Amino acid sequence: MSDENILATDRPLPPAGQVDVRGPRFAAWVTTAVLVVVLIAAAFGPGVAAVLLGLQAVVFALGALLGPRRSPYGRLYALIAPRLRPVTETEPVPPLRFAQLVGLIFAVLGFVGFVAGSVVFGAIFTAFALFAAFLNAAFGICLGCMLYPLAVRVLPAASDNPA
Repeated sequence: MSDENILATDRPLPPAGQVDVRGPRFAAWVTTAVLVVVLIAAAFGPGVAAVLLGLQAVVFALGALLGPRRSPYGRLYALIAPRLRPVTETEPVPPLRFAQLVGLIFAVLGFVGFVAGSVVFGAIFTAFALFAAFLNAAFGICLGCMLYPLAVRVLPAASDNPA
């Protein structure tokens, strides 16, 4: 067994339903970088911006469906995590999945704008997603997570719907 695997298995994992707060912040930094590149690309034309934002939308969708650990950026963080200090702070998964859903909505709206040839529309929704990602990355403020309790109260739970 390699040293990396020993490190990964000897370290205590966050409790079920919780993740190391550094993972979502790492993902937010990567997302911030991608969205900045999207806005720069949009200055030269909507085509490349649409492709990049479409790829980011897929990342958001996977994060919303699979959760932060199994999202593409979560898997990337898992390669880095064994080299970091042990987990000292965790956060619950459901608000993070909801935040990814909110990011997906903004990315899809921006994508539609770029595909339709409206750089302004695409850039506005990309900027909304960028603002939220940067707040999480730099300051640990997750806007989607803050909206989650309201969404839970407003939206009917899946278990309340008769099958």
